[in-house]
Amino acid sequence: MPVENLEFKTEINQLLNLMIHSLYSHKEIFLRELLSNASDAIDKARYESLINSEALTDTGDWKITITADKDAATLTISDNGIGMTKEEIITELGTSSHSGTLDFMREVKEKGDINLIGQFGVGFYSSFMVADKVTVITKSVKSGEAVKWESEAKGTFSVEDTQKQTRGTDVILHLKNDDKKYLNHWEISSIVKKYSDYIEYPITTEVEREEDSALEKGQKIKVMKEETLNSQKAIWLKDKSEITEQQYNEFYRHVSHDFADPLSVIHFKAEGTSEFTALLYIPSQVPLDIFYEKFKIGPVLYVKRVQIMDHCEELVPKYLRFIKGVVDSSDLPLNVSREILQNNHHVDVINKNVTKKVLDTLTDMKQKDYDKYKKFYEALGKVLKEGVHFDFQRREAISDLLLFNSTKTGKDSYTTLHEYVATMKEGQEEIFYITGSSYEDASQSPHLEKFIDNGYEVLFMLDEIDDIIFGYFEYKGKKLKSVIKGSFDLDKKDEKKKEEEGHKYEKLIARITSRLKDDIKEVRLSGRLKQSPCCLVSDEGTIDPAMERMLRAMGKDMPRTMRILELNPSHPMIETLSAVMEKDGQSADTFIDLLYEQALLLDGNKPKDPAVFAKKISDLMLESLRRLA
Repeated sequence: MPVENLEFKTEINQLLNLMIHSLYSHKEIFLRELLSNASDAIDKARYESLINSEALTDTGDWKITITADKDAATLTISDNGIGMTKEEIITELGTSSHSGTLDFMREVKEKGDINLIGQFGVGFYSSFMVADKVTVITKSVKSGEAVKWESEAKGTFSVEDTQKQTRGTDVILHLKNDDKKYLNHWEISSIVKKYSDYIEYPITTEVEREEDSALEKGQKIKVMKEETLNSQKAIWLKDKSEITEQQYNEFYRHVSHDFADPLSVIHFKAEGTSEFTALLYIPSQVPLDIFYEKFKIGPVLYVKRVQIMDHCEELVPKYLRFIKGVVDSSDLPLNVSREILQNNHHVDVINKNVTKKVLDTLTDMKQKDYDKYKKFYEALGKVLKEGVHFDFQRREAISDLLLFNSTKTGKDSYTTLHEYVATMKEGQEEIFYITGSSYEDASQSPHLEKFIDNGYEVLFMLDEIDDIIFGYFEYKGKKLKSVIKGSFDLDKKDEKKKEEEGHKYEKLIARITSRLKDDIKEVRLSGRLKQSPCCLVSDEGTIDPAMERMLRAMGKDMPRTMRILELNPSHPMIETLSAVMEKDGQSADTFIDLLYEQALLLDGNKPKDPAVFAKKISDLMLESLRRLA
């Protein structure tokens, strides 16, 4: 096949320009990335040999080789892994729009930190930080043909057929003059020890050594010896006392593709009915795309040190999908499949153990290092709280981990359900909460007025899913009740007082009901308002208004929920409007419309017709100004 020249996809070309023309303080991680890729390639080949014995008849010794050629100024990283076909190498290294590439470039520009590489699946391109040309020669287990890929990162790359005796991949870096230090043995050795010591396949290199001459006594001769640079012992199989914090952190970066250190490490071995070792991490920040459907869930699954799958979602519940790490089982078969996993007792045992360990770790962190836990919760509490809805068995344990702003804590502090119940007012039977898009919006809601005035604490639920999770939830026998739904009589008015107010505003309520019959379900006097003249409330059991708006914005065909308009019987505006309506019902209609529009605004909605609303306000302002002039 003749040489085929192709262009990089636009975003990859931009990425390469960023790599080449920017200066970074951690260039050495290019080797970490290439060694990780090589290890992954061997994992895939090793797994393929287990499930398809005909695919790999001669596996040999799995290994990665680093070859430094000082004369040619090339550094080659070779593996005997899965290899790539022509189509795969074009897709993977040239034309695909790698997930997160644009996000990666934005983050690097903002933070100027090359440790971001890995998080976005762009590790191979880090080669161009130290090389002005990269050549890849690869032979896939799927094909008997070898292919050569080459680029100088100038907007194009070439692909052609070539010869290669063995399967696997050679990545050849033609080093820049300023980066030839990476040909030195001590430099290569130190980088491997620092970043890749835990890789279970031997990383070897040829090194010149002196040996006694067999021909002349007392003479030394120089010979080339193969040297293994890494310990190869899987880090999760080591004793915790043997592992440094830096080693834990480096392995976390390898397995999570995150650039920050983890918030917490969970390393344990389970013995008994099911034997496995787990090394798990709680991240310190929100993983990329965690709220998207395609987010890959679950730790890496190993069986007897053989990697079976990159993300085993059966090992953790979905509300712990932020957990990264590895689980190595001694009980599962090496040819385990998804179907076997979904109906396997050992997998259930692992899931229960992992879930308990993570929740226990978070509970311990909350009790002993609250600031650290607060950092976790502010990043990932939104994910954790899903467990209240989905994990009935552990819902109370999970709910004890939740933190809430409230009318008593303010914006910068939190309370818990346990603390709330412990300080409830005498006779209070329910836990009150309000939903909102932000603390500012929720704290200014008119629905809170009498709750605050009467000394009731109200929790702020600020995530879109909160009303779904907590709408039917009980904690310690106390139901959670939304202050924007149903009716309240916080002043405990006697029946005579209620009857008097009802009679006083009977005609006004009837007029408003008639005027707004297409917009509201009913009109009633409120037991929750103090300063505001009116508010909109929902019936018990109906969907939260904020959730309804969000679903409609997402294109969901949502039926319109008719709200209830509540009037504050003690507000002078309502009293005056009632008096005006008694004299002339028609003259009160404009003010009824404005009252409803005001309720919409306070509820976070736009007026029915902003132009008409603005004109009515302008007319009223003009009339008032003329009286003052």
